[in-house]
Amino acid sequence: MGETGSRRRLHRLALWLVAGTLSYNIVEASVAIIFGRHAESIALVGFGLDSIIESVAASVLLWRLWRGARRGNDSILAHLDRRVHRVVGVTFLVLAAYVLLQSAWVLASRLIPEETMVGIALAIASVLMMPAVSIGKIRVARRLGSPALAAEAKETIACSYLSLALLLGLVLNSLLGWWWADPVAALLMVPWLIKEGIEGLRGECACA
Repeated sequence: MGETGSRRRLHRLALWLVAGTLSYNIVEASVAIIFGRHAESIALVGFGLDSIIESVAASVLLWRLWRGARRGNDSILAHLDRRVHRVVGVTFLVLAAYVLLQSAWVLASRLIPEETMVGIALAIASVLMMPAVSIGKIRVARRLGSPALAAEAKETIACSYLSLALLLGLVLNSLLGWWWADPVAALLMVPWLIKEGIEGLRGECACA
């Protein structure tokens, strides 16, 4: 009974963490795209599109956790977890393709990132909040033995990294004129995104 109660509490905590991530990404995507289009900021619009991709992974995982809170059949839940893990793997590959194409386009077109206070504020908020959220999800994933939750937590880490890349790109461009810093920093993450995507499709455990 004690172990069952503990797992239920962990499920509820995971639900709150993923629901919070989803809510934040929806707000982040809406603000970034609306203000990015108004300011004609490619970097800010791209930041919003990245949030949409991450929202898909969080939505699917939220459904899995909700089912898990209602049903206690471990075999069914393990099957659902593998399916969700594969979906999260697909979103990693989509995110990798997006980062690769956008960064290549920015470098080829020599597009200078536009400085907007909204973009800077969003990047700072993500850099401050998302790492703590991802650590919380990874800890819960280990205790639940959920590869899907662990994989989605890594996607939250990717969000933090892209936020930091955006922030550094804006700062370095403003101070040193390094307009290429943002896309180059983002490209460095592509091999890791592909690796995580492939592991997700194979259903390999991401709990470690």
